[in-house]
Amino acid sequence: MFRLRTLALASAAALMMSSALAAPALAEAKPKAAAAAKKDAWPGLPPGASEETMTLRDGVKLAANVYKPAGQGPWPVILSRTPYLKDGRIDPEKDPKGEENRKRLVQLAKHYTDAGYVFVLQDVRGKGRSQGFYAAFENDIEDGYDAVEWAAAQPWSNGKVGMTGGSALGITATSAALADPPHLKAAYVVVNPADRLAYSYPGGVLKEKDTVGWLRQQGTSEAVLEQTRRRALDDVSWNRVSVSANRKYIRIPIFHVGGWYDIFNGGTVDNFQVLQNEGAPGARGNQKLLMGPFGHGPLSGDLEYPGIDGLGGGMGDEEIRWFDYWLKGIDNGIMDEPPVTYFMMAAAEKDHASPKNRILTSANWPPAYREVRYYPDAAKTLSAKAPSVEVSSVKYRFDPANPVPTFGGANLTFERGPEDQRQVGERADYLRFATPPLDKDVVISGPVKVELYAATDGPDTDFMAKLVDVYPDGYEALVLDAPVRARFRNGRLPQDVRMMTPGAPEKMVIDLWPTAITFEKGHRIALHITSSNAPRFEVNPNTGRALGDGAPRVASNTIYMDAAHPTALVLPVVYPAEAK
Repeated sequence: MFRLRTLALASAAALMMSSALAAPALAEAKPKAAAAAKKDAWPGLPPGASEETMTLRDGVKLAANVYKPAGQGPWPVILSRTPYLKDGRIDPEKDPKGEENRKRLVQLAKHYTDAGYVFVLQDVRGKGRSQGFYAAFENDIEDGYDAVEWAAAQPWSNGKVGMTGGSALGITATSAALADPPHLKAAYVVVNPADRLAYSYPGGVLKEKDTVGWLRQQGTSEAVLEQTRRRALDDVSWNRVSVSANRKYIRIPIFHVGGWYDIFNGGTVDNFQVLQNEGAPGARGNQKLLMGPFGHGPLSGDLEYPGIDGLGGGMGDEEIRWFDYWLKGIDNGIMDEPPVTYFMMAAAEKDHASPKNRILTSANWPPAYREVRYYPDAAKTLSAKAPSVEVSSVKYRFDPANPVPTFGGANLTFERGPEDQRQVGERADYLRFATPPLDKDVVISGPVKVELYAATDGPDTDFMAKLVDVYPDGYEALVLDAPVRARFRNGRLPQDVRMMTPGAPEKMVIDLWPTAITFEKGHRIALHITSSNAPRFEVNPNTGRALGDGAPRVASNTIYMDAAHPTALVLPVVYPAEAK
């Protein structure tokens, strides 16, 4: 069965947001991290592992568990660098499932050693048995380089190293690839962002529950949380470790695996697209992409996608085939297969899923498509006919004290996926626009966006858009959603920030990320627009100031839908024959 790696997906939001802290915040956190390192005692090695230590360029020592195949080496090496403790936890008070997790570590290692690889699982700097101070992902470019070159030089290694892992482990693998270590030959990366700023503050709006909420649970001070809230601007500290800013240095083949409801959906697809088509020698033309109907954990809601067991032959099988080709030189045909494998979603009620849910392949991503615009109107309908009226708009009041509640989406720490948006209820500040029941299937594969013409009566506000598949029985299945903060409509650099002119309509583009779904005959395509989605996103006070800096205000927001201001849902439509 296709499996997102349990080892890697437990706490990605924590790691992402730890790296979002400003320098003073890191300084404050340092004594706590050091104390934790002293407090944690080594629980003992998992069966079959030997612990080996390496010294980084700055003298810090990192510990790794090394699992070797039977027989005589040397062998190729598969390396994972983890913040989740290479030994697992066996203290039932700290982790009731610790023993089960340790068994998974052993099974994971066996997966590689049975295939003829040394598996190395290393605690990153400041975690587990490794020395140093942990600052999530800030050191993983240089540390990853040193770890790869250390592994390549060991007597059990033949000098060829691959890296693997998902979420945080995928980030450490990609970070090492940015450093271009000469002995790193390939990687297999499951769910990985392209840009942590874009992930942490999509459209300039902080992901509240998966960032601030998690950090608060870990005992982070309110002062540090306040600094986190104020980091929506693009700056050098974000870009020093950004994949999107530095992937031109990657020179290896990478197999990218992601999910349509995953928190890193857009990054997984974007990394593949750029490296495959514009990458450096060694990377260009040597990438693979596998996308399924998955979230960063089990999906919530009443939908269940069939046939995923066969997606890509199963992740474990594809991974070994990938490394066999690039680390062992086995011509197993994997590079003769289409670069892209993806799941085309369709109607998926539990026990009544449509046969149009299917696995497709493509020579590239996205498959050939044409942009089709669906325009909302004052009657709350959605159609492919552009507006011709001179004046048309709808106005609503957005009260920060009464935000629209979250139901599903690309979340980590709470309910995720295609939940029913009927749970939002009927609200004056929640606008639903929908097509009539479709008389034929509408198939989309590629990037989705909303071109929004909107105004507010103050200096700043937020706008949220959702793509929704409305079933014949009324179920409003969330497909994609994203926000934009009005002040960031022109970009995230300091010189791009501009407050709104009260009452003046402005164009804003909301990037909803990519997907692949068939809106089936009898369903309706819907666009939902509002100004809040809590606790998924921070609630805008509508003042132009930071949250907590003065009293919030109720905003009067207007969506324009006329010939001069044609708000539109932009879908990447493919013809059904092309999608088979």
